[in-house]
Amino acid sequence: MDPLAKKALERLLKSSDKHGAGVAVRRPALTSSALAGYHALRGLKEKENFEAVMAYGQAEGAIKVQRPRHDPHGLIERIELVDVGKLAQLIGEVPHAARVQAAKQTLSAHFVAYPVLLDVLSSWEKLKKIRGTGPEDATNWAMACDVIAYCQTQVALGATETPVRDASARLFKDSKCIESLLARVDVLLAGNIEDDARPEAEVLQELGLYREQQPTRMAGNIVVRRERGAFPLDRPYCALPPSTVLGLESMPRQVLTIENQTTFHVWARQHCDSDVLCIYTAGMPSPAWRAMYTRLLSELPAATPVLHWGDVDEGGFRIAAFLSRCAAEVGHPLLPWKMRPADVPESQRREAPPRTVERMVKYAGEAGWNDIARELMKAKLVAEQEG
Repeated sequence: MDPLAKKALERLLKSSDKHGAGVAVRRPALTSSALAGYHALRGLKEKENFEAVMAYGQAEGAIKVQRPRHDPHGLIERIELVDVGKLAQLIGEVPHAARVQAAKQTLSAHFVAYPVLLDVLSSWEKLKKIRGTGPEDATNWAMACDVIAYCQTQVALGATETPVRDASARLFKDSKCIESLLARVDVLLAGNIEDDARPEAEVLQELGLYREQQPTRMAGNIVVRRERGAFPLDRPYCALPPSTVLGLESMPRQVLTIENQTTFHVWARQHCDSDVLCIYTAGMPSPAWRAMYTRLLSELPAATPVLHWGDVDEGGFRIAAFLSRCAAEVGHPLLPWKMRPADVPESQRREAPPRTVERMVKYAGEAGWNDIARELMKAKLVAEQEG
């Protein structure tokens, strides 16, 4: 096919995709500006080659070619789309709507477990990419669903910490495949296409996977029972493999979890001699961390306060909701610490989009913090913990 003619028809197909997606109002057509390259051709043969392609497309019912009314043999003035399917077939392409429909069929088995995929598809329909992917990437999104299901099964079987490349080799016979899917896994875990991308290490941690195992950081003047004895935590903090933390030898006045590393280190330096047990969650905690957390809480008296301090944003309340479920398993309500909108200084507040507010309210309610949920609905703000 003549390269210039093919380029023009590809442009017409792209215009059709935009019109079908509702992002362009005008009906798909190539006007004089789009045909400028053809009009500028000096050689007769080059023009004939271009026009032969268009004549064939018109004969096949894909397009309609218009020439000047007063000169039926003059240069082509306009090319209108007649049948997008025939046009796509003519140039060896697939219409965007057909790609989206194929993606929908590929992902349909996962809609119940991951309703966020409906938002992904809706964005693709509007020609918007999600984490750099479009409908042609649907198979990889389905593989990302398989990664989460596999990891959940492994955790249920007691494998709370697995090297990511070992898991990838077993699941896909490709040791690096899971790492290539993490952007999609992040969206599926968060359940929101609008969230900022998290560091890959945090996504792996939530799955119970790791490139390099990370210890759990704990602070406070507390004696912790470990595999080789009971020892007080070091100053300003102690970093231990979570599987080796078996229980408490001394009872803290309260337990506080902190989402972010900088805030944890500041707390540890200031309060390492107190009788408060402070634990860094490193974002969404890993399965091994969660198992350690429930072991520790199960030994606390029922009256001991269990608190959490995280970002005042969607991720922060999602983590809080998750920790609340962990604490409830061993009979403790999770209480908020500095997570009310009123706790955020005016200088640190950022306006939250309506969708973000909606999900923050949802997660705050799941954490049992209904009063904070109501405050969030009114305040419509987000803020980082470090502020």
